[in-house]
Amino acid sequence: MGELPNTEQVGLAASSDHLGWERLAQILGASVKGNRHGEHLSVHCWFGSPASITPKPETVRLLAQEAGDDAADIERWLFFDTETTGTKCDTEMCPFLTGFAWWEGGGLEVEQLFMREAREERSVLAAIAERLEERPVLVTYNGKSFDWPLLKRRYRKARTIPLPRVAVHLDFLHAARNLWRSRLGCAKLSHLERHMLSFERGADLIANRIPRTYLEFVRWGNADGLIPVFHHNQMDLRGLAGVATRVLTLLVSDEAATERALDLFSASRVCERGGQTKRARELCRLSITSVLPSHVDRMARKALARLAKREGDLESACEIWRSAVGNSREGYEAYERLASHFEHKARQPEKALEVVREALAELARAEREGTILSGAFLRTQARFERRRQRLEQ
Repeated sequence: MGELPNTEQVGLAASSDHLGWERLAQILGASVKGNRHGEHLSVHCWFGSPASITPKPETVRLLAQEAGDDAADIERWLFFDTETTGTKCDTEMCPFLTGFAWWEGGGLEVEQLFMREAREERSVLAAIAERLEERPVLVTYNGKSFDWPLLKRRYRKARTIPLPRVAVHLDFLHAARNLWRSRLGCAKLSHLERHMLSFERGADLIANRIPRTYLEFVRWGNADGLIPVFHHNQMDLRGLAGVATRVLTLLVSDEAATERALDLFSASRVCERGGQTKRARELCRLSITSVLPSHVDRMARKALARLAKREGDLESACEIWRSAVGNSREGYEAYERLASHFEHKARQPEKALEVVREALAELARAEREGTILSGAFLRTQARFERRRQRLEQ
């Protein structure tokens, strides 16, 4: 239902016979743009959403490891999103509407390139190459998996227009998933807009209706049906810019202290995986000063102790392990970490033995009260008994 056949097969070349595009241009305030490959329709609009973050190169590398220092210059960023003639990837699907956005003049400048018929695709591809030459840092939301591979196929098929160079591709989908899916349960862009940016789109299109809407315009000149498609694309770009700002604020800004505790812990894990131990430790510490769910709090204390140990701060690590001990998997692991530290690092076997006896007492209490499964009890008890016997010898 949603897919559009090969554009050449449905008579796109005849679209100039109807006046639908003229009405579309009138409603949107669009203009016809041209280059040596032909013409296309261009729409410009502006939103008062100024860039409020200056990312650091090391933060940008959390999103793309190959990013150079110049990728942190947001004046080189080009937000990018497409609307296509199908909902499933195939060799004939193409982007009939390509949206760009960039921060400029205290807000977000948006440009949309629209092909009124199939032969205008080369003109649009040439215009895309020009925009990427001006701003070579491509910023998308799931664009690495969908939009950019699709465009590369279209450039290969066009042949006469070389594929534009992208200095680095920043895709915020995976960062958003890592940061918010555990709390929100969904990383869809419109969902994040509603819950993270307090931004409501209002009535929005069902995505699989978009190809059919374009087909109706091509065949019968139904311009009014395309207006929501342009609006949808603009909102995607605006939402992408907002989510990018929010992600970067959480990962790098001092304002991160105002974020939710669960988001701070998620951000610390992103930084740790990216090798930024110092920032990860700071965010993790902030997360446990707020209220975390009990199971997440245990995980956060375990991570914070690990990060402190990695930086050689064994005193802090011991304090965190001591605060985390108890009847839980992380709690017994904290007992083990403490005992190991006293035995091997501090060379204080008597303190190690004291910790082991505390752990065995906690296990016995949990077993009496029925708050630990039998299998977990036996496995954990065996580990501590072996350590106790060794220390007593």
